[in-house]
Amino acid sequence: MQCKVAPSILSANFNRLGQDIARCRETGADYLHFDVMDGIFVPNISFGLPVLESVRKETDMVLDVHLMIDRPVRYVERFCQAGADIVTVHVEADTEENTRKALEQIRGCGKRAAVSVKPKTPAEAVLPFLKLCSMVLVMTVEPGFGGQSFMADMMPKVTAIRRYITEAGLECEVEVDGGVALDTAKLCADAGANVLVAGSAFFKAAEPAAFVEALHGLAVRT
Repeated sequence: MQCKVAPSILSANFNRLGQDIARCRETGADYLHFDVMDGIFVPNISFGLPVLESVRKETDMVLDVHLMIDRPVRYVERFCQAGADIVTVHVEADTEENTRKALEQIRGCGKRAAVSVKPKTPAEAVLPFLKLCSMVLVMTVEPGFGGQSFMADMMPKVTAIRRYITEAGLECEVEVDGGVALDTAKLCADAGANVLVAGSAFFKAAEPAAFVEALHGLAVRT
């Protein structure tokens, strides 16, 4: 299994967002990661539906939309309609019933559904939702801000979730988000993650294409 790379446009230059998005595609990146923050679930506000609609018009890349918002069931269909290909909701953001409903709505829109867990949330929190998911996102920083240090102690959680997926016989990707760079990416792949979200490390790289190629070359533990 080859690692996929998902540059996070939260770290892009918004004065030239279209150019930065084009650069992501040119480097061979696989997904475009789109962080939505509401200032309630996380202590920051980023961007929402109008920006997503604009980005969708700029690229045919897979748009990996990470909803760091309270009660995402209220909005998942609208994000699907705005152009998301993958929609991720946090297990901590609502009740189990509503999280399941949100995932079912995403799938009903013909999109890929995913759940995410924050650093303090145990791996087993994803178990009620695995059969509805195309991906599980493990946060390797506290969600809400870019540029944080990678939390290596999240790797056992990645390994546990990969094991759950394998034992259930599911086809489900494992993504990590937060502090991913050349050195930490190998730790993620060794733990079983195959989708790597990179923000600062990608957009500040001297040669972004070489960065993507290096991550593509990592072997994923399955």
